[in-house]
This record gives sequence, structure tokens and C-alpha cells, in this order.
Amino acid sequence: PSVVWLSFQECTGCTESLTRAHAPTLEDLILDFISLDYHHTLQAASGEAAEAARLQAMDENRGQYLVIVDGSIPGPDANPGFSTVAGHSNYSILMETVEHAAAVIAVGTCAAFGGLPQARPNPTGAMSVMDLVRDKPVINVPGCPPIPMVITGVIAHYLVFGRLPEVDGYGRPLAFYGQSIHDRCYRRPFYDKGLFAESFDDEGAKQGWCLYRLGCKGPTTYNACATMKWNDGTSWPVEAGHPCLGCSEPQFWDAGGFYEPVSVPLTLGPATLLGAGAAGAVVGGGLAALSRKKGRDAAATRQPVTVDELEQKL
Repeated sequence: PSVVWLSFQECTGCTESLTRAHAPTLEDLILDFISLDYHHTLQAASGEAAEAARLQAMDENRGQYLVIVDGSIPGPDANPGFSTVAGHSNYSILMETVEHAAAVIAVGTCAAFGGLPQARPNPTGAMSVMDLVRDKPVINVPGCPPIPMVITGVIAHYLVFGRLPEVDGYGRPLAFYGQSIHDRCYRRPFYDKGLFAESFDDEGAKQGWCLYRLGCKGPTTYNACATMKWNDGTSWPVEAGHPCLGCSEPQFWDAGGFYEPVSVPLTLGPATLLGAGAAGAVVGGGLAALSRKKGRDAAATRQPVTVDELEQKL
């Protein structure tokens, strides 16, 4: 199957992640399973030859090719010069390419939710793929960057079944984003016991205690990091001693400091959350239910909640 990979306002981190996939490897994917007909970083062609390859792939595989996008897109009302490809705006290239595509995969948080370019004050008017593409199946594979195996896993699912996998309220595949980091974290028993690292170099940190008080966003972040890990399953950020940043969630750049306690939507304050049960059940289960119920509007109305407020009933 023909695949056209478009890169817009991005850092190439998603492609870097893709190159580290191990089952299937990127080489196996390209040589045995797909025809990668256009990709800025990986293609041999450049200039006019590169654009000719994109147009040829679209023409010869009309209605059947898969479009993968990484990077956000300056919207239709933005200055077209903010980001261009071959002299054309990102927006015009995107809309031209997806017109006759079978489906679209938005890889990385920038493509899925706007990411860093969309962070306040969003000077380029950056938008996500799903904000612009309304008449095609779109699946989001967020992360900054996404786990390599998640990227290839979604592609493999499409190749095997001829359709995109089942998704959650944010358009993410449930197979990889169906559970929170918090629920699958190996440090969760320390959280349940109330054992928290207070700094990166204290005794609690050395003993592997929960990083919640250091700003871990695991309770509100849905991803497969805790189970699939990185670098062929070697490790992941929390195992390396760093809190989850929540990079697979909408507006994670604007959701408060990375080292501040987790935040929740304004629509449910601390009193409501605490009424759901003990703090361990609240953060792990209450926020999970809330995320699914409120959908994408919840992220835009979050306010900080202190650790003490969430732990009043411990």
C-alpha cells in the first residue's frame, strides 16, 4: 500500500522514534509491507523530484493511499508563509494530499493536538490534523514523540485489517492509550502507601518511591510507556527517575509546570474528587472516568490542585 508521509511544524522527533521500531523494524516496514512514496527525511529524492513522487503516488493510488502527518499546521486564516513545502503552505499541501486518501494517521502530539507550536500564544495559528480534516478517518498517535512500536503497531493494524483500530474520545487507539500511566506504573504501590519522593535526590527517590509530588502527570496521562517502554523495552522516563510529563495529552505544554502537582478540570474541584473515595482511587480511577466522560473540552479548563487538597482524606 502506498504511504505519503507529510512533515509540517515539527522537530523530526517522531521520525527519529520511528527509526527505532523493532517489530516490525522500519526497514521491514518499508521493504516488505508498505510503499513509502514520500517522506522528507527518508526519501532519496529532493526538490521537484520529491514533489513529483508525491503527486504520482496520489494519482496512481487514488482512494487507496494512506497519509501520515507529523507536525501541526498553520490554519487557513494564518499567514501561509509561516511554514511552506515547495512554495506551498502546509494547509494547502495537507488538504490537497488527503482529498483522495483512504485514511489519515496523525503521528505525534503536534499533529494530533497542536503540540508545542499551538502552545500559548500560538503565533502561527497552529492547528491539529483533526481540526482541519473532517471528511476522512483520522486516528491520533500522540506523544512527544510517540513510542516507536505504537507508530508501527497502528500502521500494521491498518495493513492487516484494512481499517483503523478502535479509538478513545481523543481519537487515540485504545490498544495503546486505553489505560493511564498511573494505573500501570510499577511505582503505584508506593503511591497507595503514601510514600512519595520529595526531591530528585532524597532517600525516597533512591528507593523508587512515587514521583507524584514532583509533578508526575501519570494519573491524567494515557499511554503505553509503562508496559511497552522505550529502546526495545529497555526503560521509560519514570523508571529512569523522571516524572511523566503528560506528553500524549492535549495542551500538555499549557497544563502547568512540569514539576507542579497534577491538575484537574475546573468542572470538578477537589471536594468532588475527594468524595469519590481515598486519594489513591480518586487520582487513578476518578480522573480516568472523568477523562472519558468530559472528552477533549476538559483539557482547556484545567486548574492546579495542590497535593494537600488531594490527600486530605489519606
